[in-house]
Amino acid sequence: MPVRLLHSLSEISAVDWNNLADDANPFVRHEFLTALERAGCTGVGTGWLPHPIVVTDESSGKLLGAVPLYLKEHSYGEYVFDWAWANAYARAGLEYYPKLVAAVPFTPATGRRLLIAPQADHDVVADALIEASLAHAQQLHASSLHWLFTTESETQLLERRGLLRRSGFQFHWSNPGYRDFEDFLASFTADKRKKVRRERRAVREAGVTVEMRDGLTLDASDWDRFHEFYHATVRAHSAIPYLTPAFFRMIGETMPKNTLLALARRGSATIGGALFFRGHDTLYGRYWGGTEHVPGLHFETCYYAAIEYCIAHGLKRFEAGAQGEHKLARGFVPTPTYSAHWLAHPQFARAVADFLAREHGSLEYAMHELNEHAPFKQRGGVNSLRAEL
Repeated sequence: MPVRLLHSLSEISAVDWNNLADDANPFVRHEFLTALERAGCTGVGTGWLPHPIVVTDESSGKLLGAVPLYLKEHSYGEYVFDWAWANAYARAGLEYYPKLVAAVPFTPATGRRLLIAPQADHDVVADALIEASLAHAQQLHASSLHWLFTTESETQLLERRGLLRRSGFQFHWSNPGYRDFEDFLASFTADKRKKVRRERRAVREAGVTVEMRDGLTLDASDWDRFHEFYHATVRAHSAIPYLTPAFFRMIGETMPKNTLLALARRGSATIGGALFFRGHDTLYGRYWGGTEHVPGLHFETCYYAAIEYCIAHGLKRFEAGAQGEHKLARGFVPTPTYSAHWLAHPQFARAVADFLAREHGSLEYAMHELNEHAPFKQRGGVNSLRAEL
């Protein structure tokens, strides 16, 4: 089965690539990944060099599968933290970088990393992609290969191929069929319900309204304004500004049906906002920021307005991004995430395997404890979460 290594997604057509990527997750679409390249967020000088691998049909040349693969010179922008592994390599006098990651840059959202055409033999193509990725890591003398935020089924497949499974968790919201936001709040205990209402009321009393607008109704000035909000948050947290104004304008132009902004207004001024991406049945929260401090505005733009949107549009899930135990009190529950890892050095591979076994036990305990503090009248799901882990 012919395998090709590319150095840019522009080497393959959007139609061919998107035939592999379904509508479930917008981040593996050609438009999103090429916007990162064209806007200078990935590529030379960023530490994220695109190295996508594709396999084709030998007779027809038709694309059968692909992996969004990147050569990394650091561990920034991944959200599955391996800094301790890199430090251990350095203490042993070994080089941890470069490494390879199968991931979506700057995007801690679960989704397929093995993109396979529906009509293809899934197992055969998956094997070809995994073997080609491992061979590429060895040819580059990379220390390791990391598959980040994989689906549960992909994680199991990679584990069967000898990779090390790692579990994490995020806080996700699910929709069993709420009629409206008040129906959602009715599932809370009284004190938690009052807290949410108090936070929403504070925003209204400050004279601020929040409107959800999709990309079809936004223009370049809206995206430039949102970049100001994004950059304000980056500065406030001394973080790295991974994304450029050009990136936001590009996704607004090429992915209007998948992009949403929650825009906060006071009078005629837009003072804050949050960015979301819409998949087939899931809303994904990404970035937020503002130019004025308004009590409760972060929760309103990032969570409550988005939950209302999900209910109104029948979306089943809302993934609000990485970390954030404050999400628990607002109806988000701990949900497992997965990654899979291959390390070239046998001794380090054994050490990491031991670490992951111990980390898994701590993770299960932490999720159990967090579920005990969920805001719902009837707290459940602990046993099912254990089963997922």
